[in-house]
Amino acid sequence: MRTDQARPFGLRDKIGYAMGDFGNNFTFLFASMWLLTFGTDVLGLPGAIIGTITAACKIVDAFTDFGMGRICDVAKPTAEGRFRPWIRRAAIPMGLSSMLIYQHWVAGFPETLRIVWLIVFYILWGSIFYTACNIPYGSMASVITNDPKERTQLSTWRTIGATLSGMMIGIIAPMLVFTRNEAGQQVVVPERFTTTAIIFGILAAVLYLGCYKLTTERIQIDPAKASAGKEKLSVGETLKNLVICRPLLAIIAVALLTLIASLGTQALNTYLYKDYFNDTSLMPVASFGGTVIMICMAPVATRLSAKIGKKEVGALGILIAAAAMFLLWIVHTTSPVMYIVLYLISSLGMGLNSMVTWAYIGDVIDYQEVKTGVRTDGTVYSTYSFVRKIAQAAAAGLGGFLISAIGYVSSTAGEVVVQSEATKAGLYNCMTLLPAALYLLTFVCLFFLYPLGKKQVDENNRILAERRAAQ
Repeated sequence: MRTDQARPFGLRDKIGYAMGDFGNNFTFLFASMWLLTFGTDVLGLPGAIIGTITAACKIVDAFTDFGMGRICDVAKPTAEGRFRPWIRRAAIPMGLSSMLIYQHWVAGFPETLRIVWLIVFYILWGSIFYTACNIPYGSMASVITNDPKERTQLSTWRTIGATLSGMMIGIIAPMLVFTRNEAGQQVVVPERFTTTAIIFGILAAVLYLGCYKLTTERIQIDPAKASAGKEKLSVGETLKNLVICRPLLAIIAVALLTLIASLGTQALNTYLYKDYFNDTSLMPVASFGGTVIMICMAPVATRLSAKIGKKEVGALGILIAAAAMFLLWIVHTTSPVMYIVLYLISSLGMGLNSMVTWAYIGDVIDYQEVKTGVRTDGTVYSTYSFVRKIAQAAAAGLGGFLISAIGYVSSTAGEVVVQSEATKAGLYNCMTLLPAALYLLTFVCLFFLYPLGKKQVDENNRILAERRAAQ
């Protein structure tokens, strides 16, 4: 372990780490929010087929994530570290494979070839190149610094980066992708979909490379030397330890519920504004407002976490989000202004949780090292990512199946379909009641089941500091 020769942790690391999720979400969020729309309104495929494809591919992702985590953990440290080199290698292929998913001219292929095209390039992007960037990126937070406060800062900056890309996707994508026809209805422009995907793919690659350039791995652990004098844990033994790790199980439950709630409805968000409110110009307003709120929550979440703990801040935020979404469902408003106001209150709550959510992983990694004496950053993070991908698969499948279940009629380029009133009402219920119920369950899991409150985190950090000082 060599930390003395590295430059001190500072703003450069925070900006670099923020750039990672800034770039990451130009492909991930774009797929979460727009792939279903591209599949139904450009390629003319049923929502259930798109949901099945994305769900199946996410399950493949889950296994490649775990494999990537193990690769990182057994790799020997280099001058660049164990995690950063993978970001350099995979950033450009990740951006390119994302672009290829959204080629509008594929709509002219027979249906079977359209489906094959989506499967091939979605797997190339998500299961190979995105995994090769994202798992090292998420894992290296715990080796950039071992200070709990600095890890909270990294989590906050990561969330800010993700929020900024989410804002750009929420504002730019609707402006580029949609136009109004002579009847005043919102319709997709297929060529613009491809252009938007190319822009976002380039930004993703450039920003990930910026993350590689600006961050530093300070905690350098050689797996061979770290395990000297200790019995080396096999993959099975490592997994056995993780399966009984209560903090990991709790944040896995939290991740499952929040991801299904957020990603399952993100895919339907475009349809809500397009078909329920008939005004996609409101999407940038909601996105910008949500971004401002998230950024404003950054200093609040950091200060509150230092005072009362990350777990407590996250639980409070989730409870606020649940209350706002339940209220939206009860009033069943047709006013987009009222909808956006209550949505922004929900965003405020989720903003509090999001700012600290990635810091949970570092705390779990420390907890596991205290219990077992072995540090497995990549394996713990990839296990967490494995379950997140299962949740993403469920969310992707859920979005596709829900849009079919409520009777949404797919269209092809140039065709205008007016959805029924029952379909529009179904959209609204899916966008409000579903996340409200899942957020409430999330609060229960985080507050009552996750054991790493402020007192326990401080104690674990003290124990590890003593061990490292002795070494």
